[in-house]
Amino acid sequence: MRLNIWPMMVLALLLVGCSGTPKMAPEVPAVAAPIDPVQSDVLFRAFSLIGTPYRYGGNSPDTGFDCSGLIHYVYREAAGMSLPRTTSGLSALQSQAPANALRPGDLVLFAMSGRRVDHAGIYVGEGRFLHAPSTGGRVRVDELQASHWQRTFKGARRVLD
Repeated sequence: MRLNIWPMMVLALLLVGCSGTPKMAPEVPAVAAPIDPVQSDVLFRAFSLIGTPYRYGGNSPDTGFDCSGLIHYVYREAAGMSLPRTTSGLSALQSQAPANALRPGDLVLFAMSGRRVDHAGIYVGEGRFLHAPSTGGRVRVDELQASHWQRTFKGARRVLD
């Protein structure tokens, strides 16, 4: 019998350092829904890439990632899904997720330089998201309640059901 400890490990990682309920533009749900096996696989794969260097146009752990390349890679490898490779393609997905009910695995979208979505990440729970930030950066987890992310947040897409 195979023991699946990954959901518990992911949950433990998410809870480290949490204190209180953060206030943020996209609200953290009061009660978290259970994480299903596909969500768990997506989160585990995404967390395994923390520290990978940012590279414009990058789409592999060997060469680095840009934000949409990271998302495309994680969902292809962990869930067998082929998501759009660009932020405009991710933004055009029809399955919107309500900002006050984000679930782990939802995609969060940002407009960093205007109205057009030009940055994206993977919501990991507890008000945090994982992304490949920018030139000189590395894949990391940030908090949605940070003022920068609140100002630039443009919505979310649910790609896992």
